[in-house]
Amino acid sequence: MLKNAKQERLIWLDIIITLITSQIMAYFYYGARSAFVAGIAVVTAAATEFICLRLRRKPFTADDLTCTSDAMILTLMVPTVIDYKIMVIACVFAIAVAKNVFGGRKNMIFSPAAAGYVFLLTSWRSQTLQFTEPHVHTGLFEKAANLVSSASHTFNVSGKLEYSNFELLMGNCVGPTGSAYVLLLAISALILLFRRDISAGAFIGSISGTVIMSLLSPTADSFHTSVKYALITNMVLFASVYIVADKRIAPKKDYYAFFYGLFIAIVSYILVLTMAKENAIVIVSLLFTPVALALKNLEKRIENEKKQEEDTAASENEEKLEAETNA
Repeated sequence: MLKNAKQERLIWLDIIITLITSQIMAYFYYGARSAFVAGIAVVTAAATEFICLRLRRKPFTADDLTCTSDAMILTLMVPTVIDYKIMVIACVFAIAVAKNVFGGRKNMIFSPAAAGYVFLLTSWRSQTLQFTEPHVHTGLFEKAANLVSSASHTFNVSGKLEYSNFELLMGNCVGPTGSAYVLLLAISALILLFRRDISAGAFIGSISGTVIMSLLSPTADSFHTSVKYALITNMVLFASVYIVADKRIAPKKDYYAFFYGLFIAIVSYILVLTMAKENAIVIVSLLFTPVALALKNLEKRIENEKKQEEDTAASENEEKLEAETNA
């Protein structure tokens, strides 16, 4: 039990470190407001978690600080200039409803960040999908001006992007606070995979599904361009790392997790292709919760059957040894 607790804390710490690096990039592109929004989200999430646990008559432990990583993930998926009150409401919904209503940390069904994001999309769509240009620093209490649609929206509608490869690699394009830093996200993914902090099967499945679909049904003039844009737009890389590959949600076995990630990628790609649905992967990952639960139940059933077989074999061996001894 102690080993599992330590492992959970180490995973949370690794993820927090990678998220902080994205927040630093956000500070470079959007100024102090990005850090202020993140601070509000983290404090709100921690306070909500504490209150929910008290209402459930459970202690607040260091392991429950994992709620702060969910809050940071959510802040990196929305505009820096989002209204503070809306951010607070989204964090309360993510932690109180999506997480604690269904059993809390030890019984995670939904990704809190994904649930919070979908809640924002349904309640404050314009606030969630309107952004400032990179390097435009909005004051802490200023009202944002000249808001525009994201690069993902532009690509979904037109199939083209007016950015250089270097700009796309560094995230110097219009979009959510911290989900467009391709180079940084790729490094973070490698670190988290190496440290076994995220589900390798789910991550590889999500990326593979996106690549396969972009090859089968390209959205750009060439296969190479289609694959490139499919991976870097619509929060595909970000969601693959922090939502689809979340070990708390994805199936434990890499084999099942691979198909879980693959199906999410395929369905989300189809939604982007047919409906120009911005950031569809986040929505689909939430809708695929029953699939994750079904695969987890299948894993448990197989494990139980194997255990029963092993117990039966061990029992038979004991009976044989006892019979030989008596003879």
